[in-house]
Amino acid sequence: MPELPEVETTLRGIEPHILNKEITSVNIRQPSLRWSVPTNLIQKKLVKNTFSGITRRGKYLLLQSSQESLIIHLGMSGSLRISKEEDLKKHDHIDICFSDGTILRYCDPRRFGCFLWTENPDTHFLLKDLGPEPLGNHFNGEHLFALSRKRKMPIKNFIMNSKIVVGVGNIYASEALFAAKIRPSCKAGRVPRKKYDLLAQEIVKLLRESIKQGGTTLRDFVGGNNQPGYFKQSLKVYGREGEDCYDCSFEIKGQRIGQRASAYCPNCQSIF
Repeated sequence: MPELPEVETTLRGIEPHILNKEITSVNIRQPSLRWSVPTNLIQKKLVKNTFSGITRRGKYLLLQSSQESLIIHLGMSGSLRISKEEDLKKHDHIDICFSDGTILRYCDPRRFGCFLWTENPDTHFLLKDLGPEPLGNHFNGEHLFALSRKRKMPIKNFIMNSKIVVGVGNIYASEALFAAKIRPSCKAGRVPRKKYDLLAQEIVKLLRESIKQGGTTLRDFVGGNNQPGYFKQSLKVYGREGEDCYDCSFEIKGQRIGQRASAYCPNCQSIF
């Protein structure tokens, strides 16, 4: 699944190609995504209009047009890319076409993504209850520690909860917990404040480094400029079950937490 760095990489890749250009058509070949695409509404709002800005909220992209917004989520397997070619692939479901011949093309083999329209993103059901951005000013160890008290859920599930903090998916949760030396199965309420300070710092550090490297290439992810990400080469535990830990040479172990595969080093990562 594309995570926050992949979505941010996509934003940066497509932004220079789509802003302040007249939209000539919106071609929706497959409206059956996670929620049905409101085809007529999106076409009515966008054709002969422009995108004035693009922002990210968690893993959602918000494309602003006439003080309203198109909400895009890439789902499990979706991608946005810039194209000037008419040649379509099997899972190319939506094209937004611009007057200069540029096409913003959405591909989604598993169709778990979304294209929705909103007059106010702050009140939209997908966005209104989201926690702070991990790269914003309101995210730190104090925030995590305060919300973790008396929580019995595994700390990995805790930091992956979008109401606690947005955008920390399976890959970066695993890597941040390794960097902070916390076992992913630890109960969130038992982790001390100093460890939360370190964990918040590592989350921010990992996300920024991944964005710098263009995201993590898993399966067929590429950014909006069709270039793959390279952060996968920096992963310490994710996907490395059975291999030696880079720090201590113990074998990386795997377990399932909240129906997700989790990897950790039994020597480096503590249980509290």
